[in-house]
Amino acid sequence: QLQLVESGGGLVQPGGSLRLSCAASGFTFRFSAYEMKWYRQAPGKEREYVATISTDSRTRIYADSVKGRFTISRDDAKNMVYLQMNSLKPEDTAVYYCRGRRNLEDYWGQGTQVTVSS
Repeated sequence: QLQLVESGGGLVQPGGSLRLSCAASGFTFRFSAYEMKWYRQAPGKEREYVATISTDSRTRIYADSVKGRFTISRDDAKNMVYLQMNSLKPEDTAVYYCRGRRNLEDYWGQGTQVTVSS
């Protein structure tokens, strides 16, 4: 089954940038067949959707709260998905999760903490 491992989180000041990475392994089908997504969960709140990238990278969808600041991308040769986060705000503080979907397959990573604070 697909295994997803996020990295790249940390502490950053407001207005700063971070790039999250999600490494995929163990898939039964080629990685490029998986639609990939990012979600986040802030303390005391429900998990919320952040972004999606289609299997051919042509379609990228963002939550309104991150549109224009975050960019999702993928490198199928490396089995990686990325989330470039710019102009970070304190309200972006959360655990960020990578998700991979293909037909009935649905996989989540363990998450990486992002803290935006001065």
